[in-house]
Amino acid sequence: MPKVGMEPLRRKALIDATISAIGERGSLDVTMSEIAGRAGVSSALAHHYFGAKDELLLATMRHILAELTIDMRRALQSAGTARGRVSAVVAVNFSDIQFQPETIAAWLAFYVEAQKSSPLRRLLRVYARRLHSNLMSGLTGILPRAEADRVAEATAAMIDGLYIRRALKDGMPDAATAIALVEDYLETKLGERRKQ
Repeated sequence: MPKVGMEPLRRKALIDATISAIGERGSLDVTMSEIAGRAGVSSALAHHYFGAKDELLLATMRHILAELTIDMRRALQSAGTARGRVSAVVAVNFSDIQFQPETIAAWLAFYVEAQKSSPLRRLLRVYARRLHSNLMSGLTGILPRAEADRVAEATAAMIDGLYIRRALKDGMPDAATAIALVEDYLETKLGERRKQ
């Protein structure tokens, strides 16, 4: 008989084990058995909670997005200016919680898998829309809407690109370097506007 109240803990353990396994392997080529072993539960229990591996992968992506959303809301609430909101979005994406090797590897694996998986593709679209919206929440207070839209798109592309470089260990940007690169771009674009 299952212990009452254990399901949320075991589900979280399975999600954490999925992130860890993907991070170590660098791909979604992990088995339910391997994930369950890392989580300290049986494969049968993992299947009971999530069904197929695809459902566990989807739940893992949702979890990563939910954590990012919580961190983002907190940061945006404490930002006092439009420019501060933009910097908060950048900083959260490269925070210690978000810019961990396992999470970065999971993001890259999910991007690859989204080419074949409609549910993962939908989640990545949600992420992209939220990132764009969060950037626009600050940029529209500084730039005309069309220009803000272009800067938001480029900033989002830089964030995603730096995650890819980190996942591929190409240049290994650390969080501080990644933030500085994006902030340099933003200062260049915003400085151009101030000169006009």
